[in-house]
Amino acid sequence: MKLIIHPSDSLTGEVTVPGDKSISHRALIFAAVADGLSTARHWLDAGVTARMVDCIRALGIEVEVEPTGSGRATLRVHGQGLYGLSAPAQPLFCGGSATTMRLMMGLLATQPFTSTLDGHEGLRRRPMERIAQPLRQMGAKIDTTAGHAPLAITGGRLHAIDYDMPVASAQLQTALILAALGAEGRMTLHQPGPARDHTLRLLRHQGIDIQGEDQGIIAFSMEKTALKPLNFTVPGDMSSAAFLMTAALTVPHSEVVIRGVNTNYTRTGLLDVLQAMGGPLTRQNEQSQAGEPVADVSVKAGRLEGVEVKGEIVVRMIDEFPIFTVAALHAHGKTLVRDAAELRLKESDRIAVVIEELGKMGAKITPHPDGFEIEGPQPLTGAVVRSQRDHRLAMSLAVAGLSATGTTIIEDAQELNESFPGFIETLQSLGAKIETHD
Repeated sequence: MKLIIHPSDSLTGEVTVPGDKSISHRALIFAAVADGLSTARHWLDAGVTARMVDCIRALGIEVEVEPTGSGRATLRVHGQGLYGLSAPAQPLFCGGSATTMRLMMGLLATQPFTSTLDGHEGLRRRPMERIAQPLRQMGAKIDTTAGHAPLAITGGRLHAIDYDMPVASAQLQTALILAALGAEGRMTLHQPGPARDHTLRLLRHQGIDIQGEDQGIIAFSMEKTALKPLNFTVPGDMSSAAFLMTAALTVPHSEVVIRGVNTNYTRTGLLDVLQAMGGPLTRQNEQSQAGEPVADVSVKAGRLEGVEVKGEIVVRMIDEFPIFTVAALHAHGKTLVRDAAELRLKESDRIAVVIEELGKMGAKITPHPDGFEIEGPQPLTGAVVRSQRDHRLAMSLAVAGLSATGTTIIEDAQELNESFPGFIETLQSLGAKIETHD
């Protein structure tokens, strides 16, 4: 698919975004090992979650996905308990979804059979030893391919461990908690900084007593406790809302309201940074869904100032750096990003590909090993660019094209549907001038 983006005069209106990707992944996998029928409304129906559905079905669990439009669905999972899974007949294919692979590693570590996990080329480049090493300490047998996929897992009887996590990673945390569901003893995780806590909130919703989080310590013991089924509405994904927020900030005369967005503190790093840059963003109608804070986010076009981004806030916006780069190009003065080396280990080396593709539009970005530097504002010129099979880069380039001079053409833009189905239609409903061609 090819996208043709023309400069837009303004973006106005009210929209919603698909359900939170992280919560949608977790709702599916924890529902699979709950006892009984779980229902999740506004669930993200996209490429990344489709791979998780395939894996769970291959393990013998009945999963119903009832589409409700624009990347949303009602998910129903007929959970069979932790030991109701069956050995898959063939390797489990995770596509490009690192979340699927890493969470499945934790689940499969509890199972008394051998499974193989694999994915496409981009996922095969992602490191997996960070997950494999502590799972081996718990008693699982895991063979990787030089630290990467494909990998084979033989699970079974596990024992809980007291583990110092080397990084504040929600995927590592969740994989270890999944493994702990089938382990004897008390599991204690020492987390060196803030990470997404959706797993902890969901498990509490399912009746598990997870203690602490004081000083980064997470502790619990299953003690034969069964997980209760889920029944909730998934809040809108902040990572998807990020593209609409940045578009509204950078396209002149824009005024947009995004309804029902997840405003969990661990996910609002970009929102906080954009406000620190002077962006006129406000939260309204704050409420709660299944223990997750939710709000409407109101955004207007406005002047942005350069800012320094480093430390713990990097983790809270790690998925939003491609679109943050677009905002930084519009900001007055210097924007400096540090402590973001993890970006080089995403679907692509996100620092390198963002600099490469935005550079085709005239952007001058200085790379650093753990970030980048921008002196702005920098006007962009329409150009022919590529997504490089990175869905977040594709959407960031589309937003950049809305305020560029001339026409922007994005090749291989089909990656958009990986995480935000309806992205183009949502922007068009706000007044964006975008065409699609097969």
